Amino acid sequence: MPVTLSMTTRAPITPLSPAQHRVAQMLVEGLSPQEIATRNALAIETIRQYVRDIRRCLHLPPRCKPHVLVHFVLAAEQVTPPALEQSAPVLTEKQGLLLRAVAEHSAPRDVALAAKIAPADLRTALYELLDTTGAETVTQLVVLAHAWGLLGANSAGTVESGAAR
Repeated sequence: MPVTLSMTTRAPITPLSPAQHRVAQMLVEGLSPQEIATRNALAIETIRQYVRDIRRCLHLPPRCKPHVLVHFVLAAEQVTPPALEQSAPVLTEKQGLLLRAVAEHSAPRDVALAAKIAPADLRTALYELLDTTGAETVTQLVVLAHAWGLLGANSAGTVESGAAR
């Protein structure tokens, strides 16, 4: 059964090709497009095209942030999150809301709105969330959250997206 991604309409995602899957896996591992290109002896433009194709397969906007792309790749179960030995930290309700907001939105204003916090407080709240989880970057935060089962597809088998905003 295909996983669907809901933005304005529900459309079935296109499964990733083997090459797209490899690139998506490396993005989940925290590599930049330049690092992926170097590791695979490919042109950076080739990797950028794969990233554009992955966004198109998941029906994401062309300019969504890398952590949003990683979230939807993992939520659509196109790539498996890493296995972790460490257990999930206990998050407050506000931190859980911020976690979901940052995973689903690219624009800081939209993250703050979805997390129900003042835009001026977003940076501080995000740093506190990174500190609580031990993540160094927002992309790593999203990957860890998926590995801990804190983010993912909802029970209806769809992934709800605010990435278009």
